[in-house]
Amino acid sequence: METLITQLIAGAVGGNAAGAASSQMNMGKVLNTVVGLIGGIGGGSAIAGLIGADGASLIGSLVGGAGGGAVLTAVVGMIKNKMMS
Repeated sequence: METLITQLIAGAVGGNAAGAASSQMNMGKVLNTVVGLIGGIGGGSAIAGLIGADGASLIGSLVGGAGGGAVLTAVVGMIKNKMMS
């Protein structure tokens, strides 16, 4: 349960960091957070699955969650930006 919460929090942070990094990816705080949460679950689960369920799984969930949240936010933000122009 703590890994899921870690992935969600890391994903939200990663999503907001990606949105703040570039105006092309920014969708506003709420959408950045929601998309980051979704990406955090996916990325955190993928990385945690790759490294196994040992003591490093919490670190994997943090890194994977933040990375997944940032990547998904960047992709969705760019798609939204292209559709609006």
